[in-house]
Amino acid sequence: MSDSVLLPDGRFTFTGAGQEFVAPGPRFTTRVAYAAAHVVADPTAENTPGVPAELDWSATLAFRHHLWSHGFGVAEAMDTAQRGMGLDYQTTRELIRRSAAEARAVGGRIVAGVATDQLPDGPVHLDDVRKAYAEQLDHVQAAGATPVLMCSRQLAATAQGPEDYLRVYDELLRQADSPVVLHWLGAMFDPALTGYWGSSDPAAATETVLELLAAHADRVDGIKVSLLDADFEVALRRRLPAGVRLYTGDDFNYPSLIQGDTSATSPGGDYSDALLGVFAAIAPVAAAALRALDQGDLDGYHRLFTPTVPLARHIFGTPTYYYKTGIVFLAWLAGHQEHFTMVGGLHSGRSPRHLIELFRLADAAGLLPDAGLAAHRARAWLTTVGVPQ
Repeated sequence: MSDSVLLPDGRFTFTGAGQEFVAPGPRFTTRVAYAAAHVVADPTAENTPGVPAELDWSATLAFRHHLWSHGFGVAEAMDTAQRGMGLDYQTTRELIRRSAAEARAVGGRIVAGVATDQLPDGPVHLDDVRKAYAEQLDHVQAAGATPVLMCSRQLAATAQGPEDYLRVYDELLRQADSPVVLHWLGAMFDPALTGYWGSSDPAAATETVLELLAAHADRVDGIKVSLLDADFEVALRRRLPAGVRLYTGDDFNYPSLIQGDTSATSPGGDYSDALLGVFAAIAPVAAAALRALDQGDLDGYHRLFTPTVPLARHIFGTPTYYYKTGIVFLAWLAGHQEHFTMVGGLHSGRSPRHLIELFRLADAAGLLPDAGLAAHRARAWLTTVGVPQ
């Protein structure tokens, strides 16, 4: 099987450098890291825009076992799994139930998204938002996963100011059986979340978040922040109450944020833990980098992580909310699934030019373990987009 493909600008040869990272190593210990996992569509089903999702359950769950094997926790039913972009709530609930059962079977960490996506889009009554959140919170707790209180499009559309956010979250945190993870997703990931926490000014929104945390620090494990602003994240984590983690969701700046001040080793120290969509794409290499950090080998840490950053910045490039397309394309090339189709038809979310650059960068970062397989699949795909092989 040839390892090369013909591109518009010449021939490209896959190296298969990812073979080095296929076998899991020892578990990393100095950082908590969750990978937000994608879902695998059933390629024989409709899965067109507006149609309830139908998943390939075997492949979807197998990918979660891949993440657990490399030492990552799974962040289930987050935006990477196409919440609000093809994954309906009934399928989401079943996904959480099945994934949590698999996590128990292997002793894997799992957190799962709690949102309000069973409601119609747009403004609703504030109490309906609270009830929708509460219903999903009960579902996640019953499944045995740690809840992530995701940002709500309906709350963003309904709330009149910071006090409405505080009211809804106060009631939810009192209802939670154990500490939860909060979630702050920027508008670049979902424009419907513009002005979340009651203000479009991040400084003002921060004060609302800190007010909530001051009242409920014992009920919050941490907060995931996805604003793609490293300086803002560092400033926020230094103001968090003791024991509350900052889970970076910054898919542009994760190496420096996770490293932080390497002398800080306790929860709440001057570093970020992680809950990242990009970790689903780079799990084997990221695990090796985190093991290097465990050993104090910062040269090794940066040697491993640095080539992944151009890939991450490309996957999450504008419009950022289509990053899921790149995640699934890479999973297909790497052999984690047998097709490149997505629920909601989202496989059309990126251009051929974007995806060609993606597989160049993935190969350079050591993320494609089988050069022949990657080339075979890339050739087949290139033919369908008008690049004859």
